[in-house]
Amino acid sequence: MAGQNSVQGAAHAGEVRIENSDVHFPCDGMDTITRSGLKAGFGMPYECNAGGCGTCRFELVEGEVENLYPDAPVITERDRKRGRRLACQSRPKGDVVIRGVRLEDMYIPKVKPRRQAYTLVSATPITHDISEFKFRSAEPQAFLPGQYAQIYIEGVPSPRGYSMSNIANEPSTDWEFQIRKKPGGAATTVLFEKMKPGDTVHIDGPYGHAYLREDSPREVVCVAGGSGISPMLSIARGMAASPKMKGRKLYFFMGGRAPRDICGEEALSKLPGWGKTIEFHPAISEPGLNERGEWSGRFGLIHEVVSQTHAGRMPEFEWYFAGPPPMVNAMADVLRLAGVPLEQQHFDRYF
Repeated sequence: MAGQNSVQGAAHAGEVRIENSDVHFPCDGMDTITRSGLKAGFGMPYECNAGGCGTCRFELVEGEVENLYPDAPVITERDRKRGRRLACQSRPKGDVVIRGVRLEDMYIPKVKPRRQAYTLVSATPITHDISEFKFRSAEPQAFLPGQYAQIYIEGVPSPRGYSMSNIANEPSTDWEFQIRKKPGGAATTVLFEKMKPGDTVHIDGPYGHAYLREDSPREVVCVAGGSGISPMLSIARGMAASPKMKGRKLYFFMGGRAPRDICGEEALSKLPGWGKTIEFHPAISEPGLNERGEWSGRFGLIHEVVSQTHAGRMPEFEWYFAGPPPMVNAMADVLRLAGVPLEQQHFDRYF
């Protein structure tokens, strides 16, 4: 099973040039302007990589592009009149010239992304709606703890972004993803109901800015909600494997609506430091869903639980968080109000 438009050796589509600069790079028939620029090693601005944030706006000067998200709400009527588009949703149909893209060093990929074929090895249930999918490639591809990838899935017109839950240990070629089944979701319906071990997809990555900062001297807080558990486990595993971070304290918060949504403890308990330098703080937000009374832990929205636990100390930590957009936004607001510098906050927005 291979994703639609997911042939690794896709035909060359054209060259992208940034007006009034020496920057130019090739783009194949599958890649967007953003992803092809990153693969060429340039600091192309992006955040969500899915057309929801508007970070990658540009103006088309010459040539033609395929607009993969023509109704993107972040593109205003004024933007449309000026010919502005989203680079992460624009696929060149030939040579193009663009303007309005400001390359920045902060966006230069630490690991250059690439696309290759992966075979599904296993799918293991983690909760009632989250499973861990293990994919294996013929050649190793590095990534940093906390990053994500784009998976091309058969019958789904555009790739979907999912975060890895493991860490890259060459020569290992396995990439693991803890993915939540979205009711009615085209991509997760295929993953959960149609894919079998031995089937093939193409995976493009890594991407994302919320990777582990090993050089930070601070203790670490990870906050996960739902499938946000995946990149947070990767961060935790990366910490455990890092000689630079040996003995560093990790506070791991996991939030869900009901007891059946909570996971992560089993994986964390296998890491060195469990019970000593690793603390697990789960919480459920809807006490009424504790039907059998099996939950004896904390109650409340996870950002509130974090605030109660670390009140007055938040600027002391390095922060990583992932989950549904409302949770991520709430967590960012909590940290802003607590005076945590932006350089100590690490998250990738999804829309």
